[in-house]
Amino acid sequence: MNKRNLVVLGLTLLLSACGFQLRGTGDVEFGLKEIDLQARNSYGETVQQLEALLESNDVRVYPGAKYSLNLLREQTRQRTASYTSSARSAEYELTSTLDYEFRGPRNLLLLEDSIEVQKVYVHDSNNLIGSSQEGDQLRQEMRRELLQQLVLRIQRITPAQLDRLQQEAEAKARAEAEAVEAARRAQDAQPQQSPIQLPVR
Repeated sequence: MNKRNLVVLGLTLLLSACGFQLRGTGDVEFGLKEIDLQARNSYGETVQQLEALLESNDVRVYPGAKYSLNLLREQTRQRTASYTSSARSAEYELTSTLDYEFRGPRNLLLLEDSIEVQKVYVHDSNNLIGSSQEGDQLRQEMRRELLQQLVLRIQRITPAQLDRLQQEAEAKARAEAEAVEAARRAQDAQPQQSPIQLPVR
């Protein structure tokens, strides 16, 4: 394991030992005081870390809250960023994305967005174990950055903003329902053509 990997591993152990806290989230008060947190993988690291982070900032997380934050999809893609002279992979670019949405009463969609983080790491074909460990460490770091960005966005959202979005979503749903009903009434009002009677020979 090279010196750089040892430093990264040491910092990771130090952060986990002293209680890691995302940058920029310690002194900023959240506008939301309660939320329902949902995820496709309800036992995944991302949703578990996010729930702990919200609750540590006095945001009550429980099913049945008026508004719901849904983590829809988290995925990491890898591509070769550069090659050595022998055309063997030298650097990999990792891209992690997290899609999320807020929903309100009646499961109405209020807003949706995504977050993306990119990192590049060196792949050493002569030290496969070290390169693999560096890749795993980088993925953990990228998850923390995704969470940090998501938390900073959540901090800016207020109940008043979600209430306004809920009213707009309800108005849109009513307009769509009225349009469907009007189309149905217009269809029912049209005279139905009788089937053509063919002469009997």
